[in-house]
Amino acid sequence: MLEIKYVRENIDMVKKALESRGGKADFDTFIELEKKRRELLQEIEGLRHKRNTVSDEIAQMKKSGENAESRIIEMRQVSENIKSIDRVLSETEESINIFMTTLPNIPHTDVPYGLSEDDNRLEKQVGTPATFDFEVKAHWDIGEELGILDFARATKITGARFPLYMGSGARLERALINFMLDIHINEHGFTEVLPPFMVNRKSLTGTGQLPKFEEDLFKVEGWDYFMIPTSEVPMTNIYAEEIIPESMLPIRFTAYTPCFRSEAGSHGRDTRGLIRQHQFNKVEMVKYATPETSFDELESMLASAETILERLGLPYQVITLCTGDMGFSATKTYDIEVWMPAQNKYREISSCSNCGDFQARRAGIKFRREGAKKPEFAHTLNGSGLAVGRCFAAILENYQQSDGSVKIPDALIPYMGGQESINHENR
Repeated sequence: MLEIKYVRENIDMVKKALESRGGKADFDTFIELEKKRRELLQEIEGLRHKRNTVSDEIAQMKKSGENAESRIIEMRQVSENIKSIDRVLSETEESINIFMTTLPNIPHTDVPYGLSEDDNRLEKQVGTPATFDFEVKAHWDIGEELGILDFARATKITGARFPLYMGSGARLERALINFMLDIHINEHGFTEVLPPFMVNRKSLTGTGQLPKFEEDLFKVEGWDYFMIPTSEVPMTNIYAEEIIPESMLPIRFTAYTPCFRSEAGSHGRDTRGLIRQHQFNKVEMVKYATPETSFDELESMLASAETILERLGLPYQVITLCTGDMGFSATKTYDIEVWMPAQNKYREISSCSNCGDFQARRAGIKFRREGAKKPEFAHTLNGSGLAVGRCFAAILENYQQSDGSVKIPDALIPYMGGQESINHENR
């Protein structure tokens, strides 16, 4: 959430930032509400001062034996007026708060301007896509032919856009999860977390998914709980409404969880395969940092995610998202896209974002510097490390062999119990 004072004093700049993201908001109403709020505060302050003055007068009149009944009646009326105005003030502040929760974060000055993915900035490409002397197959065909993916039975069990992994496919998915976690924990200094897979409305509001993106979530019937769209939500809310000692920062968390998304608005897109599912596995990274170190932490988070692809030998590219392609809470985002031979293009496999103090303001996450009396809002960051199903798909496509088998990347062989390939005999 943006600071109200900042928005009020920088209306034109905030408008321009919102327009750069392809959005708009009713700032005229906001200005009127803010004016009304300040007038009500001033009126209440005057009435409270009057009440205190009259109260002192009543005490003096009673002390001197005078009849204070008229002043008592006056004070009661003042108190009733204060209550009445206070109710209007609460309603006004609630309207302002609702407006503020709909405003996205302001893009960092380094973020390229643009309204679509065509305006994203390519930062680098790593690795050379392999060439094949046979017809390249898509990962869903490879997986189904090997019997390690079964989308038809998953649809029977649940519905469309759910995966069913079998045999070596299930083991490869688990190997990827353990491989990613081990690298982040043992090499990158992250602490492993196993959070709840359901969160409440307040947590989702804190990270920015609510109230604007409720249609993207799966809600638990009869409860005000939601299935997590990403473990960013529970991990970022670990320190909600708390003050963290500066000595603890940066805090680095990582977690494996299943993730659940309705994929609202994606009808007809990526209907086959593992790219866009209602349920998918992901290893996530979350950081809490001081304002002066958060962008360094973003660079190191990006490097942590890149390490996974480098060890797996998968070609990829890094892009900086433009203003119109960033997520709601981010001030700057890097996307990592892995090469998918069957589609002959790069596809997103990780997003690493610095949210500045945007989520911290919404969730009440603060830190206190040593010797300081007043706490400050922390900066929060999140990044995929990586999307496991998409990594699985990339391995099938990049490591497919002419005989229909799939070679296991060297880094994963120990996690596969020494298995070096998936074929019809060891599937």
